[in-house]
Amino acid sequence: MKKIAFCVIAVLLLTALPGCTASRPGNQDGKIRITDDLGKTTVMEKPATRIISFYTAHTENLFSLGLNEEIIGVYATETYPPEALKKPAYDYREDPEKVIAAQPDLVLIRPFVKESAPDFVRALESAGINVVCLYPEKFEQFDDYISKLGILTGKEAEAARLLQKFHQDLKAIENTTAGLPKKKVFFESTETEYRTITPDCMAAAALRMAGGVNIAADAQPIKEGSSIAPYGTERILAHAGEIDVYIAQRGSMNSGGTPDAIKIRPGFDTIKALKEGKVYNIDEKLVSSPTFSFARGVRELARMLYPDTLDDLSQYREKSQLTRQEMAEIIVRFKHMPIFTPTSKSYQAKPGSHVYGGFEDVKTGHPYFDYIETAVLAGIMEADEKVFYPQKALTRDELANIVFTMFDLKEGEGRISVNDIEKCKKPRIVETLCQNGIMSLDAGGFFRPDDAVSGAEALSALTKAAAL
Repeated sequence: MKKIAFCVIAVLLLTALPGCTASRPGNQDGKIRITDDLGKTTVMEKPATRIISFYTAHTENLFSLGLNEEIIGVYATETYPPEALKKPAYDYREDPEKVIAAQPDLVLIRPFVKESAPDFVRALESAGINVVCLYPEKFEQFDDYISKLGILTGKEAEAARLLQKFHQDLKAIENTTAGLPKKKVFFESTETEYRTITPDCMAAAALRMAGGVNIAADAQPIKEGSSIAPYGTERILAHAGEIDVYIAQRGSMNSGGTPDAIKIRPGFDTIKALKEGKVYNIDEKLVSSPTFSFARGVRELARMLYPDTLDDLSQYREKSQLTRQEMAEIIVRFKHMPIFTPTSKSYQAKPGSHVYGGFEDVKTGHPYFDYIETAVLAGIMEADEKVFYPQKALTRDELANIVFTMFDLKEGEGRISVNDIEKCKKPRIVETLCQNGIMSLDAGGFFRPDDAVSGAEALSALTKAAAL
């Protein structure tokens, strides 16, 4: 009964979404009818079960809907989620016969594919393959887009559930920053001509939700429908004293705008954000791509604007025993580290070490996934190649290694006697922390490396090390 009630609610949510032009199975003649973003109507007898995606956002959203088995191919440049890299890769610049031979019942594209490879698309359609073009240009179109993906694949209820959580997550971030002073931000979309974002694009919506004010709200698109706008040095420097935070998007559109590169640009040393060290990068896929990861991007922007609030760790002070997953979060938030996101499908760890997304016990839907991957790939936390043991209690031995790795610590003055030093995995690290007063011995002079760590002890050690 509960399952039936949920499905009814899901259908009601979908029909209430603005601009939804898709018919659901069971209506009229029981067929699926979708009018895509090029105005083409596709009619299907049943939900797709063999899908090839030619857009990274489609791929990520399909995985979010739980369609791992139904996805039989992805675009050649996929980087996320990690599961996508295990799928056969296809390219619209190659022979369409490769796609036709795979016998998909649905191929998802975006307008750019149709514009740049019209013969490829025409060949698929001539072979009787359903080709649907979807591309939400604005945040307000996201719900309709996800709803169409849900209908095409028979995942209407899951689409509704994910959208509900998505908006709840965004609202929670907005509520957190609502009472804080607004931060004026220059958002660099590409290093070329120091272009910025247009006021109505997805990245601009992300910035607003995070609590930022776009200093370049007067920017005009480089061409009609574009999400980027020319701005230039002169106009940026005219706002030099007002820019609280400078954020540069990183990805295929902008590979040169690193904080170090921005700091040495002529005249940029007059910008308030650069003087105060408030220069950051954010992965374009988190804020400019229409996926559920947009909520992660908004949170990342909020962390850049309000680090003291978004990275507050006071909830851990009363924890009597920390887990490894909780320590991963503490590391990232204490250092205000950006979450790790893969920017190239060629990313590989050293042989025998962990590869992004490779933990068997920490999949992409895990609540601590971003913290764990960031802490491990930064070399701060150790783990086996395939397992992390997220709920295992953190030990004092592990904490000592983490603190030593996070900070440039030198040996303290004098020697210190640790009665159980032979039980410590890295004796010199333990001695160094005890010499510097970062961690302590008990009354008997024992370190007790296997003892569990409390939240207060971990935060105290990090604070002391940071102060040296």
